[in-house]
Amino acid sequence: MRVIAGKLKSRQLKSVDSKLTRPTTDKNKENLFNMIGPYFQGGTCLDLFAGSGGLGIEAISRGMDQLYSVDKQYRAFLTVKDNVKALKIEDVVHIYKMDYWKALLKFAQENICFDLVLLDPPYSMKVHQKILDFLVENHMLNDDCIIVIEDLKEEDIDVKEPFILKKQQIYGITSLQILIYKENKS
Repeated sequence: MRVIAGKLKSRQLKSVDSKLTRPTTDKNKENLFNMIGPYFQGGTCLDLFAGSGGLGIEAISRGMDQLYSVDKQYRAFLTVKDNVKALKIEDVVHIYKMDYWKALLKFAQENICFDLVLLDPPYSMKVHQKILDFLVENHMLNDDCIIVIEDLKEEDIDVKEPFILKKQQIYGITSLQILIYKENKS
């Protein structure tokens, strides 16, 4: 695994030594960032089921200012810490070893808003809609926030306002949905 593009291009990343995570392949990561960017003019990213941290680190490499990286699994947490330290980006990455729901509650309490949200939970967890509803209800999304949802293709969410489906791509058994948040100003 490596960083595909940006200021950290070609740097190697450790993967989690566990069967509980499934890293996004370099090819899928490249396709994903070509769909949503490929580069950013700053912003804050949330990687809620971080695994090795590869997607969030890629976002930092491509121009995001801050990354909130969350995973409840201890090995994943340590892997993200190791990757961030090796890349010397500790000043812009906030790493949390906690359940996704506790992390969301914490970030809501701290009034943190996001420009990019990466949701790649364990397959068939079925939490995407609950997370999206929480983010909207707690005003945690900046206008034009990009939300990336990766799951089994059978688990696609029904996209409704205030979200717009920008793109959907199927890779084998995996579906990638790219949503844009549009704040209702009426």
